[in-house]
Amino acid sequence: MCGIVGAVAQGDVVSVLTEGLRRLEYRGYDSCGVAVLQRGEPRRVRSVQRVANLAEQIGQEGLAGTIGIAHTRWATHGAPVTGNAHPIFSCGEIALVHNGIIENHETLRDELKTLGYAFESETDTEVIAHLIHYSRAQSASGDLAEAVRCALRRLRGAYAIAVFAKDEPDRVIGARAGSPLVVGFGDAGNYLASDTMALAGTAGHFIYLEEGDLAVLSAGDAHIFDRHGHSVEREIRALEASSRTTELGPYRHYMQKEIFEQPSVIADATEHIRKIAPDLFGPDAERVFYSIDSIHILACGTSHYAGMTAKYWLESIAGLPTQVEVASEYRYRDGVLNRKALFLGISQSGETADTLAALAHAHHLGHKYSLAVCNVAHSSIMRQTMLQFLTSAGPEIGVASTKAFTSQLVALFVLALTLGKVRGRLSHTQEAEYLDQLHHLPAALNSVLALEPQIIAWAEAFARKDNALFLGRGLHYPIALEGALKLKEISYVHAEGYPAGELKHGPLALVTGDMPVVTIAPNDTLLEKLKSNMQEVRARGGELYVFADADSQITSSDHVHVIRMPEHYGKLSPILHVVPLQLLAYHTACARGTDVDKPRNLAKSVTVE
Repeated sequence: MCGIVGAVAQGDVVSVLTEGLRRLEYRGYDSCGVAVLQRGEPRRVRSVQRVANLAEQIGQEGLAGTIGIAHTRWATHGAPVTGNAHPIFSCGEIALVHNGIIENHETLRDELKTLGYAFESETDTEVIAHLIHYSRAQSASGDLAEAVRCALRRLRGAYAIAVFAKDEPDRVIGARAGSPLVVGFGDAGNYLASDTMALAGTAGHFIYLEEGDLAVLSAGDAHIFDRHGHSVEREIRALEASSRTTELGPYRHYMQKEIFEQPSVIADATEHIRKIAPDLFGPDAERVFYSIDSIHILACGTSHYAGMTAKYWLESIAGLPTQVEVASEYRYRDGVLNRKALFLGISQSGETADTLAALAHAHHLGHKYSLAVCNVAHSSIMRQTMLQFLTSAGPEIGVASTKAFTSQLVALFVLALTLGKVRGRLSHTQEAEYLDQLHHLPAALNSVLALEPQIIAWAEAFARKDNALFLGRGLHYPIALEGALKLKEISYVHAEGYPAGELKHGPLALVTGDMPVVTIAPNDTLLEKLKSNMQEVRARGGELYVFADADSQITSSDHVHVIRMPEHYGKLSPILHVVPLQLLAYHTACARGTDVDKPRNLAKSVTVE
């Protein structure tokens, strides 16, 4: 959600800025812009189209400079129009880009208006630009870094910013609180960005700014200051090259590419796991795992559904009471302190604002044990928790998560096995059997992906519908929720997931011949119950689309469409059953002509509350 790139170098930085924005498109945005200092004056180009269109405008206007900032904006305050696009200027002297939300912007706006500042946008960001301009005007030194520091003290909320001033042509200032920002070091200059992907190939080493840090960059140097204004040294890390390219290759969309990457992603994630041991989760994991008596999972969206699936594993395999909570709700209720609970935060990006805030709240309440499951090694959540598990799914560009979700499920299953072993509930024989199943998963997933032609045929029918129901029971109820989420995210077909046993408690009223009902039907202990629920749908004229295990004895008939899964996979079955639901959503979206990788109103990384 929103992306920042900043640069100060020995040569023209425009190509670095625009390429950085292109690499950040995956985060989601509805406007974009670039500003440079050109011939002593701040100049900018902004657009409500794609970065490619912005680059064309930049070329036409001849924008060039050795210092600049750039932004992709996902609208919060103010509509997605050019006048609200970043960079934001103040009095033709300050140029600024901002990720986050300023909660006290209305009070500050009123104050700045009384001081004579005219507002040209509806954004909360313009408040920051004017505050910096005003602080600088009041300062005896006129130093930009000091003015930024002074202005930031007035803000409540979350921010990452990059800013330059007309009369300081050799410096870019960056700062962060609640929103990520990295400093990149290159041969020809120094850079700022929301994440390292934006600067891959330009900068080879990075500093991940800590909460409250301020960075002062010139072409040849960078100085970091903490929230108190003290000069600090932060660890410089080499950019870790991904084994998976971000190029699209032969695929039509990134989402399709990422669906088909899942066998290799899971193979990479599981090949090094030859035995179940606590140290998979960090050096302190064994001590922590022997100390806990329950699990409290905090997550949002797709990650929340991963947590709901994990609850079944953690309770059945490890025997640990597990609570799963939407992270955005957790810190707004009165929680009960349990010093033996392990708080588990799940986030694809590691920068999910609500999950980070929920974990911080848990720590504030006195909960000391925490674990992060995340796909980004040096993200905020990985630095905030005591224990960590890196899912290593590689870059995920499509907004609708696919391979990151299945990688989370693998990680959470390994966690359940580890805790089961620590608690004496997992025998050596069971451990070996589960490890064999994990290592066989890639082959099983390839068999599921081979079902794509059958799923495409279903998608043609779904593309003509406006609503759909997804049903699952037990372990597969969260997978029904995830399938419904995928369909509505990218095809804009309204879809809801339900526990199949809840049909009679309301949803059955929606069932007609025009309502497709997707049913996840593994051959497990709940299959006969599920068949009864399917009959309830048929008795009301509903159209059933069933993903059934090969031995489930569910056959196709009028208004009952069946795709047979290659094999039943026991407790790991959710990982197989979610893949055809991803393909169904993808091909339905293609048939409807929507923007699959960048669905409207959504962002990849939700870094604001």
